[in-house]
Amino acid sequence: MTDELAGAASAEARARAALAAGRVSLDRPHPVVPGSIGILGGTFDPIHYGHLAIAEEVREALGLERVLFVPAGIPPHKPGQPISPAEDRVAMISLAIAGNPAFEFSRIEVDRPGPSFAVETLELLVAEAWATGRSPDFTFILSAEAFVELPTWRDPDRLLGLCRMAVVPRAARRGPGAGWVERHFPGREDRVTFLAGPNIALSGTTLRRRVANGRSIRYLVPDAVVAYIGDHALYTSESWRNDRS
Repeated sequence: MTDELAGAASAEARARAALAAGRVSLDRPHPVVPGSIGILGGTFDPIHYGHLAIAEEVREALGLERVLFVPAGIPPHKPGQPISPAEDRVAMISLAIAGNPAFEFSRIEVDRPGPSFAVETLELLVAEAWATGRSPDFTFILSAEAFVELPTWRDPDRLLGLCRMAVVPRAARRGPGAGWVERHFPGREDRVTFLAGPNIALSGTTLRRRVANGRSIRYLVPDAVVAYIGDHALYTSESWRNDRS
């Protein structure tokens, strides 16, 4: 092996060791892992550049072949709160990801009746992978803010058995670390990877209120999504102006 190849192999080994230890600090994109899929769920009401930046960061850092955007049908964590029709949210996702061949979306939750629980979605995706002759390799992407609520989710240990997790920071909030995982989910430490970024302070709540108050959201969401929101008069009623969800 030449010195150049040996150096590349060593760098790759260090990168993989960092991933196994739950740390990611890569200067270059990780080599693509064939068949690996990231799952980014949420209401996407509306989808914005924060979502897209997170998906791209995790895709590069972990070498994911694809990232699947999964809009929630009925979010179990937002009971009684206003939410746009599923078809509008799906349409906005489709417009936002159109330029990235590694991004796709799934209707698996919006087409399923009842609340959208992550563990049930992953069970279906894993079963589908096995049925089509593929070994399931899923990474669930979520914010540090959502991750600390994982113990309250439906069957979280089962979820960690079905997929790995990639945790991205939430701006101005200190996230948990490997010690937190060890305390709450002993033996599952190698299933969680913490990323250093991106730190983008955007939220659907802020964007909806801006639209409701007649303010611009240009440069905060893709232009095609801005146009869709305007064409369909989304977030214009009084209820959105007082939205605190």
